[in-house]
Amino acid sequence: MNFKKINTALISVFHKKPLDKIIPSLKEKNINIISTGGTAKYLKQKGLNVISVENITQYEQILDGRVKTLHPKIFGSILADPTQDTHKHDIEKYKLNPIDLVIIDLYPFQETINNTNNIDEIIEMIDIGGIALIRAAAKNYKNVVIIPSTAFFPKLEKILKKGITSLEERKNLAIEAFSITSDYDRIIYQYLSGKKVKTFIFDEEKKLRYGENPHQIGYFLGNLAEIFTQLNGKELSYNNLLDIDAALNLITEFPQITTAIIKHTNPCGIAQRETAIEAFKTAFQSDPISAFGGIIVSNAPIDLPTAQEIDKIFYEILIAPQYEKPALELLTQKKKRIILKIKNFNSPKFIYKTALNGMLMQQKDTKTETISDLKIMTKREPSKQEISDMLFANKIVKHTKSNAIVLVKNKQLLGSGAGQPSRIDALKIAIEKAVKFGHNLKGAVMASDAFFPFPDAVELAHQYGITAVIQPGGSIRDNLSIEFCNKNNMTMAFTSIRHFKH
Repeated sequence: MNFKKINTALISVFHKKPLDKIIPSLKEKNINIISTGGTAKYLKQKGLNVISVENITQYEQILDGRVKTLHPKIFGSILADPTQDTHKHDIEKYKLNPIDLVIIDLYPFQETINNTNNIDEIIEMIDIGGIALIRAAAKNYKNVVIIPSTAFFPKLEKILKKGITSLEERKNLAIEAFSITSDYDRIIYQYLSGKKVKTFIFDEEKKLRYGENPHQIGYFLGNLAEIFTQLNGKELSYNNLLDIDAALNLITEFPQITTAIIKHTNPCGIAQRETAIEAFKTAFQSDPISAFGGIIVSNAPIDLPTAQEIDKIFYEILIAPQYEKPALELLTQKKKRIILKIKNFNSPKFIYKTALNGMLMQQKDTKTETISDLKIMTKREPSKQEISDMLFANKIVKHTKSNAIVLVKNKQLLGSGAGQPSRIDALKIAIEKAVKFGHNLKGAVMASDAFFPFPDAVELAHQYGITAVIQPGGSIRDNLSIEFCNKNNMTMAFTSIRHFKH
């Protein structure tokens, strides 16, 4: 039979709160509920009539709850196929009541290993019954709807509203279910075997308007609500999310009041000042043209004067930790403008990218140089201001696509060259931008994400009055750049840390 009505559901979940979304539909459709332990208690408190698993199995849960559902009466009711004569015989003989909806939320194993090193706590989070229930229901998808995670509750709400499911719907959910169980088992294997690679089970799958371009399909896998609250604006796109990620990774480098403007994941304006309004105005002056349609991110609350300045320009997204009420009222007058309030941004420790017929994984670049990391390679020592600007510039160049050069003065980005095939080209673009917008490069600093293969970049920088250079060092021709600096009263610091970003 292609379409099936839902009459009886087995519910066993770790996280109980998401059940609130589906409880009204369960009541409305008068679905018989079978449940376990804490889940049964929660559902009863919400006014549902619940049959405890123990009432069916006539067997109490044992071993501190390790064994609750592992019983022929439960698994027989899930795996039974009423279209088979032998199954019909066993259903009658053993008085099985077929279950046609199974709702599971597995023990949070990944979350537990992220939060503790206690081996006993971790082992207890290896779900046995839940995995078995998912697999049983998914195997019998011809007759059973499997909801393998609370992340699928939006789909379940639609199913419950209809009251029936198609074979195609049940099969698709079964496929998702086996994906979840395989990932879950892989995480356990990797933990017990001591491997460092982590496979994440994402709580949500969100289809985006499109991918990088309108002809591409795009999805986000994860929970955006953990990172920010969207206060205003249209639905976020694939490119929006990439820019937001770049903006947050950049702004977390700066403890003092800082505003940055991002375009195509690269910083095009950034400044550190005493107030949010001055930080924004100065960041915008870095490159007013590139700022058009960009992403603005601030690590300081947005007050009304700052909002009034921001409101003068066209931008796509504004990100900040807080907004004063009058500021938010002003900023939300334009309905398409995206306003995000940051909650908590903890960037993943590992970065994943598909490549060829597999995947690349690397540790995130978490190194941020301080004054103790600087090795002065020239006769002239840098001034305090030059050191301050070099460290500021080095943070920016770390978040700029390679080959990258950034020019900074008084903690303001004056020009940048991003994603260029040669370092001298990156510098030429950075200088061109700075000059175009009237920035005086005399006394500015230059940061490079990797070493200079030739002294040409240092020579060009000197022509425009740049006096200090920060770079990783490591070229066989380092001495040529150092000698030029010594002859021209420039200062150069090595960090010994390369910050390529591809």
